[in-house]
Amino acid sequence: MLMFTEKDFDVFTIAGLDPRMAGIRSTIQPKFQELDDYFAEKLGEKLETEFFVHIAQHRRRTVYPPENTWSALSQKKRGYKMEAHFQLGIWPDYLFMWLSLIDNPKNEKAIAQAFLDNQRLFKQLGDDFYLSIDHTQPQIERLNEADLEKHLTRFRDVKKGEFQIGRIIRKTDDLLNDPEKARAYMLQTYEALLPLYELASKQQ
Repeated sequence: MLMFTEKDFDVFTIAGLDPRMAGIRSTIQPKFQELDDYFAEKLGEKLETEFFVHIAQHRRRTVYPPENTWSALSQKKRGYKMEAHFQLGIWPDYLFMWLSLIDNPKNEKAIAQAFLDNQRLFKQLGDDFYLSIDHTQPQIERLNEADLEKHLTRFRDVKKGEFQIGRIIRKTDDLLNDPEKARAYMLQTYEALLPLYELASKQQ
């Protein structure tokens, strides 16, 4: 069973676009593929649907190497950013498992309003859940300390507004020393987010 290790995070210390991408392809992307195939199967069974795996290729980059990388699970075979989707990704300091709404997904205002109207669903999530309101930056905020209504209102009203919610695993976390336990933690994260995912999907 493949799982990320503390050493994998060193890929972001590799200088240069091509060398870093080579490192990402050889060390990170095979783990994305194996883990996402597993999550796609499990989540697909729960929702009685099919999920497709998308792995970021960073093809638009010509000079600067990526500061993070990710993969996505979507019910769309061609692309994922047009709808609510699940992401598994890695920054230099942590892994993330998000329910992700970025880059102006279809009916984002309706999704944001549905989230605002159903904030009880967020209260059911644990104290170890985080928010990200900019997928290009590593800064995150604990859900239980965040102004949820403010972030959701911004997501609804600001054209470039984004909203991501989920959990992280820091690179120094002992959880990564137990691949089976780490994979279960990741799957539990996505399963806990399914009510929000289904609510978002109903608006699309």
